[in-house]
Amino acid sequence: MVWVFVFGSALIGVLVGLFYLISRTRRLWPFSKLKEKHKLLSWVAATVPLAALALFWYLLYNLFTMFVVILHLMFIAILFELIGFLVHKITKKPRIYWLESAAAILATTVVLCIGWHLAHAVRVTEYRFKTEKQLGGEPLRVVMFADSHLGITLDKTNFPKEMERVQAANPDLVIIAGDYVDDDTEKDDMLAACAELGKLQTKYGVFFTYGNHDNGYFHYRNFSSQELRDALTANNVTILEDEAMLIDDRFYLVGRLDRTFEDRVSAQKLTEGLDTSKYIIMIDHQPNDYQNEAESGADLVLSGHTHGGHIFPAGQIGLLLGMNDRVYGTERRGLTNFIVTSGISGWAIPFKTGTWSEFCIIDIEGPDYKYFAF
Repeated sequence: MVWVFVFGSALIGVLVGLFYLISRTRRLWPFSKLKEKHKLLSWVAATVPLAALALFWYLLYNLFTMFVVILHLMFIAILFELIGFLVHKITKKPRIYWLESAAAILATTVVLCIGWHLAHAVRVTEYRFKTEKQLGGEPLRVVMFADSHLGITLDKTNFPKEMERVQAANPDLVIIAGDYVDDDTEKDDMLAACAELGKLQTKYGVFFTYGNHDNGYFHYRNFSSQELRDALTANNVTILEDEAMLIDDRFYLVGRLDRTFEDRVSAQKLTEGLDTSKYIIMIDHQPNDYQNEAESGADLVLSGHTHGGHIFPAGQIGLLLGMNDRVYGTERRGLTNFIVTSGISGWAIPFKTGTWSEFCIIDIEGPDYKYFAF
């Protein structure tokens, strides 16, 4: 029901935005001249450039990208109309509608260009944690990424470049915290990306947990969930499905099924019987079970799903609606640290106006190492 409300609100916003933008376009030459003689025809004529803009982004990407472009243009146009109105009131000079419109178009272009860069230029975010639990004398380096949603900004041509950067970090293990693929991911991209995972050289391996998109919602992509599973395992990726692994007698890795799985096990159940003197890393794609995970005894919980907000102010709205415990970054509850990554890519939309794309390097140091304040 929450997603119906969100997407329904977005659709209504786009329709209102289109009407608003068309009405403002009618004030510009030559539409303003046409309006004097043919009001109805002026509405039709003013609709054409907006319809062309919407169609362009729909055909280039998808419906959701079209929504984002129209909504950004609407809100920025409202902002410049307000500025124009205030300037008019203060200076008593006539408003220059074409200048307001040109400024809105220019500002929207700049915002979306920045959003394009933030979505495509993957950053590296580093975290350091100190634990009193023994780690066998050596620090533990984890590289974690989530939400590649193969096909929107990462595919078979550029996913390998990001895996080269992951390899350059010299991780002890790599964790993929869900939403590796999406409904519209192409099989060639999926197979090529899995092959790149198979090339990673780590001490303990590559580990994967399911997100809400990995099995697909609409089942129109050209590969099955089983083919995804087979491609991952064929490339030595360990899939964790509500299970805990003791690795090298140093630490536990606990992988949870996504909350969309009806039969997923509780966090407390997953950690029952574990040796709590050892460090416990838990992977849960969606960051919305913090209280139970803190009570489970996990030392570190890794999540994605939110894309760090992706399009402002979507993340803040999600928090207000109680969809997530956190949108981005770190939090500590009791003895448990939580990290939410903004994702190495994002879902459906090739812009990020509320965050950036990233993968995370996480260094965990035992009691014998100098404390790094976080």
